[in-house]
Amino acid sequence: MQSECATLDIRDEADAVDAICAANAKGESCAIVGGGSRSGLGRCAPQAQALSTLALAGVTLYEPNELVLSARAGTRLSEIEALLESNGQQLAFEPIDYGPLFGAERGGATIGGVIAANASGPRRIKAGAARDHLLGFRCVTGRGELVKSGGRVMKNVTGYDLSKLVCGSYGTLALLTELTLKVLPKPETECTLLAIGADEAESLALLRRAAATPCEPSSLAMLPVGAALALDQAAAAIRLEGPAISVTARRDDLAARLASGAVRFETLDERDSKALWRDLRDAAPIVAKVGQIWRMSVAPSESFAVVERIRRAGAPVLAHFYDWAGGLIWLCVEAARDAHAAGVRGAVDACGGHATLIRASDATRATVEVFHPQPASLAALTRRVKESFDPAHILERGRMRAEF
Repeated sequence: MQSECATLDIRDEADAVDAICAANAKGESCAIVGGGSRSGLGRCAPQAQALSTLALAGVTLYEPNELVLSARAGTRLSEIEALLESNGQQLAFEPIDYGPLFGAERGGATIGGVIAANASGPRRIKAGAARDHLLGFRCVTGRGELVKSGGRVMKNVTGYDLSKLVCGSYGTLALLTELTLKVLPKPETECTLLAIGADEAESLALLRRAAATPCEPSSLAMLPVGAALALDQAAAAIRLEGPAISVTARRDDLAARLASGAVRFETLDERDSKALWRDLRDAAPIVAKVGQIWRMSVAPSESFAVVERIRRAGAPVLAHFYDWAGGLIWLCVEAARDAHAAGVRGAVDACGGHATLIRASDATRATVEVFHPQPASLAALTRRVKESFDPAHILERGRMRAEF
């Protein structure tokens, strides 16, 4: 968590400009804080002061018929979701709530934090990531300059597509002040088809087969023995969403396509399905484990081999599960000074993926690279982007990379 430091409330964009210009003049670094649900993410890099966006709140535009919403960065995600729910709409990228991973309650996130972390959930394989739903934004860069990018429609040519840069930048490029997002109708209903009885590798292969069918699953996860929620066997979980008649037909078609002698199928109804995917979104199968948590992105066909390589490297795996048909691995290991980084990253590097240390002590996050090391050419590009937005390294200094 961030060390205690003076906090300045940002009430409007003028405040943000003044605060960042003053920090530049003094050479002092700034943390950007919203609801605090993601303050444990990234390297442990204490800053001189914190800029709080909680006062920079409120929905500024919502046009349900146009499927567009604008909100100031400090607006609680729960407020936005409630507003969308009242109109039968949603943020289709299903943003993860990191609060439970760090011992906090659900619901503390702000929309600025969601976008800054590119926080996306199980539906990403169908709906895309948070960055794919960001139509435009306003921000104050580390230079103290107010910038507007994008617009209110998907096809806009308002300058460069800076949305892809600020999403996932963890506040290191700019303080976001307002976001404009594409929203989508909620599906009429959903269910989850559970395939039970296959081993871990076979279950992952089954998910890849399901993804290749015309049955249009919206989420695909695999829960090994010990991680399955309320089940005593490994299970492949396949979510189907849409009109009720379509969901039922696609479920039956999918079960027929995936049938084999070793597998039996169960169906979770809408209520239980929603509860399951909310838990998977927030990494519930491993949250309660006392250990360090890694999040790895790999080719789905390599996911089982990656976990096996980590075990062979000597990392004591306490629990794990797979999302995105195996493309995302959540893994909890026994705590160690180095978070078993060499074994984890070696296993991921063997298949061209990347691994992020999500939860560990401040001491570990101060000494172990939290984000996957970049090739020299990409690291040089990252530095150039950082310095074009924030040449004095004022914003979140050291949070993503030790050198800036």
